[in-house]
Amino acid sequence: MRIAALNPPFLPRYSRGQRSPAVTRSGTLYFPIWLSYAVGYLEKLGHEVLFVDAPAAGLDAGQTLAMVRDFGPGLAVVETSTPSIQSDVDFADRMALDGIPVLLVGTHPSALPAETVGLGRAFAGVVTGEYELPLSGAAEALACGRPLDGVPGLALRAADGCVITGPAGRIENLDILPFVSQVYARHLDVADYDNPNALHPQVMILGGRGCPNYCTFCLFPQTLSGRKTRLRSTGNIVEEMLWVKENLPSVRAVFFEDDTLSADVPRLRELASAILEAGAGMSWTANMRANVDFETLAICRKAGLRSVCTGFESGNQGILDSMKKGVSLEDMRRFAADARRAGVLVHGCFLFGTQGETTATMRQTLDFALELDPDTAQFYPLMVYPGTEAYRQAEKEGFLTAGCWRDWLGPEGLHNCVVRTADLTPSQIVEFCDEARRRFYLRPAYILRKLFRGLRDPEEWRRTSRAFRTFRRYLLPSSSRRGCDR
Repeated sequence: MRIAALNPPFLPRYSRGQRSPAVTRSGTLYFPIWLSYAVGYLEKLGHEVLFVDAPAAGLDAGQTLAMVRDFGPGLAVVETSTPSIQSDVDFADRMALDGIPVLLVGTHPSALPAETVGLGRAFAGVVTGEYELPLSGAAEALACGRPLDGVPGLALRAADGCVITGPAGRIENLDILPFVSQVYARHLDVADYDNPNALHPQVMILGGRGCPNYCTFCLFPQTLSGRKTRLRSTGNIVEEMLWVKENLPSVRAVFFEDDTLSADVPRLRELASAILEAGAGMSWTANMRANVDFETLAICRKAGLRSVCTGFESGNQGILDSMKKGVSLEDMRRFAADARRAGVLVHGCFLFGTQGETTATMRQTLDFALELDPDTAQFYPLMVYPGTEAYRQAEKEGFLTAGCWRDWLGPEGLHNCVVRTADLTPSQIVEFCDEARRRFYLRPAYILRKLFRGLRDPEEWRRTSRAFRTFRRYLLPSSSRRGCDR
């Protein structure tokens, strides 16, 4: 069957695939990684797939729809996000009016399936959870002329509302999935995508799915991948890194986009050892929890680990406990010191607006960020999305301030603050994010350190210069720009 898989148009350079979808200050643009894995799986089953990433390619709705019509699919898949959901629904309806069965996928329809179906008039329905099994079942049913209501993992439009077909389950053995880097090579231009925490160009891959931790705000484990950790074998991961090295010579880094690559620390050491033994010889970056010891960081650095993205979140232990972070301030101090000693760069994430937050606790967090002094940092308001405990809490307590889904973004597409606390308004949270960003990045000692590092390491200079060109205008106060992200 011919299948069209679409990351649809919305805003220019809209990064729909990240945990907090937005147009970012740093120029970050995520690969549509979940959709890419589904494309690879559908192709493995013998389907012919048109894969279009409109925000990366700079395509508008008319151009994208023309490509779909020329292709003539028997099924179309549209990836969504909370801020873009109404635009995505309207786009899906336009395709459905051409007689194409259209299914929406993503975190938003997974969290609110019936409501998402109700936003539109013509598209067939939505997938709930990970994409591969429901989409393969839907394609098989349509190819055989069977109705979709027998396919698990869907919520379908019906005359009286919405029919939920029940859970589809998840793929347990992730080694059966094709390498997502091969999907990128066939369908996308890797140079279009960037995360400044890794060298450019890069590819994003998953070493596993699911996260055993219980952070209240974290999106993917609560809507798509679940709490149970499913890990690829280390051999399978290393094989993909070797494939990238041989077949994508322009690629300079691999970014592990797992919620945390350190969910299983002994397995992380095993992976690092396997990379070393295979001679993969490639820079890599990972999302990593502050639970990794010095010895593990050291062997990872030896195996090519260049940098980690770590959610420190708050400098107040009570706030950390309220968001169920499961890590102490002392754990974070030790991790930051160990990473520096191992030669691993740290990108620190700090958020403001969790319930119980006050001006005093925000200042504690800023002081903590300055104390840890990571290589780079981001300061942003708590982003709550449907399906997460943080969203349910904000909604229950009347602290959610958004009037519509588009309010999750400001006019330019930057992250917007849609929560308040008992003590703080959204604007106060945003203003503090701006202050924290300036306090961190405009320190003379920090600027000198980056200059000296750039002089010693041309690779680092290119990376820093690239990020600064897009980020610099957000370091200065402006009443016309609101939001807090990288």
